[in-house]
Amino acid sequence: MKVLISDNISSKCVEILKRSGLEVDVKTGMKPVELKSCIGDYHGLIIRSATKVTSEIIDAAANLKVIGRAGSGLDNVDRVAATKKGIVVMNTPGGNTITTAEHTISLMLALARQIPMATISMKTGKWEKKKFIGVELFNKTLGVIGIGNIGSQVAKRAQGLAMNVIAYDPFFSEDKAKAMGVEKVDIEELLRRSDFITVHTPLTPETKYLINKDTIKMMKPGVRIINCARGGIINEKDLYEALVDGKVAGAALDVFENEPPKNNPLITLDNVISSPHLGASTKEAQENVAVSIAEQIVDYLIHGTIRNAVNFPSVPSDQIARLQPYINLAEKLGSFAAQIFEGGATVITIEYQGDASEIDTASVTIAAIKGFLTPILEETVNFVNALFIAKERGIEVKETKSSDAGDYQSMIVIMVKAKEKENYFAGTLFSKKDPRIIGIDNFKVEIVPEGELLFIYNNDKPGVIGNLGTLLSKKNINIARMHFGREKLGGRAISVVTIDSPATTDIIEEIKRLPNILSVKQITL
Repeated sequence: MKVLISDNISSKCVEILKRSGLEVDVKTGMKPVELKSCIGDYHGLIIRSATKVTSEIIDAAANLKVIGRAGSGLDNVDRVAATKKGIVVMNTPGGNTITTAEHTISLMLALARQIPMATISMKTGKWEKKKFIGVELFNKTLGVIGIGNIGSQVAKRAQGLAMNVIAYDPFFSEDKAKAMGVEKVDIEELLRRSDFITVHTPLTPETKYLINKDTIKMMKPGVRIINCARGGIINEKDLYEALVDGKVAGAALDVFENEPPKNNPLITLDNVISSPHLGASTKEAQENVAVSIAEQIVDYLIHGTIRNAVNFPSVPSDQIARLQPYINLAEKLGSFAAQIFEGGATVITIEYQGDASEIDTASVTIAAIKGFLTPILEETVNFVNALFIAKERGIEVKETKSSDAGDYQSMIVIMVKAKEKENYFAGTLFSKKDPRIIGIDNFKVEIVPEGELLFIYNNDKPGVIGNLGTLLSKKNINIARMHFGREKLGGRAISVVTIDSPATTDIIEEIKRLPNILSVKQITL
């Protein structure tokens, strides 16, 4: 079998692949048309962040069985196209955890003591001791937004510097926080109390522009902000204005909304330090992910064992054909539920009804939990660690089975429970393979779970759909599908609209102001 490595990677990766008997070609810097023309010859593809594995590339990959990312982020891989073609997509989660946490602490220290600015001053022959008076980290409060793998490592290191650590994460249990010596708070309290704020969340519709002019207003005067997570979590225009007027004393940024950040005014400010997305860039981290992805590719191509896949669980090859439609449905249903449910889940129950109760449900349950956690934690969740992460975050996972699926041949139901509420989400397969969402609490629906969706609660009154269609038309957003459900005539209703392009935050706010609209959420599946 042949493996193509299309990005720069440690030579240890090549050594491991060849030692296992695989044929390896290293072709870096290829243009998309070049990759498309040669990809048909390969069974495995190993990439980092440079190669873009689009649906066109995947369509041309006649023999491709696996795509391996030496790292965690998979923004450059069309996972939907890969899954449809049965190509396993795997990454190396955790390989950059320590190095990114260390980079965060490095930036925080450099920001507190203005080290880069003092260095530049010294190199120009100046001696400006009074100009570069810094602040201590001792006894300061660090607010960690998102306390998963990387955030928890940052917290541990900050505690070693005698900082007080508070954290916001809706899926972080009180018991886990106490065990870590971290105080769990809501987002508003974190913003009010923190001297330093560091973000460690994925970029999702919920975290897009999480730091903006409104949230900055809640912060302490003189707060300092660090971002080694994803560009787009911080509204760069709002941050710039806060840095100029002094509300924010300084910022340390490793990531930007557009990379490289051409003509970005943030970089010109004296109270901003920056680095070119170096969070994972250490020799140790790069070797670790190179070795890990090589070993995973060998395990799959030679032995048929799947590890750290983001789109397939580890199941016997003779069961994949039967289980894959259920796995796909469960993952979509879980993701949909996570993006609708508000608050921290404590119990998730997956019920299998009808024909679904007769399958081996272990991998399907994992898919449902992975789907639920992924919108919150992004690439850190896979089919291997999903149940562990759920347990770590205080979420109890239950399974039940029933031979009765009502009007359907088979059905999967996910019930998500918090302390005082529970939401119900039901799905089925059409033609034994096409996933549909058919129930949301008391509403009967028929939703195709794919693409960009607007999920709307509204009063069942005339004009709602007309007003929505008119607004989207004015914004040049095309409607692909519309689905509706209502509790009773004239009561509360839901409208689920599939759109061809994402709606901006401003457009979502305009929709909320339309007559009879109760709430709006944008969902990505």
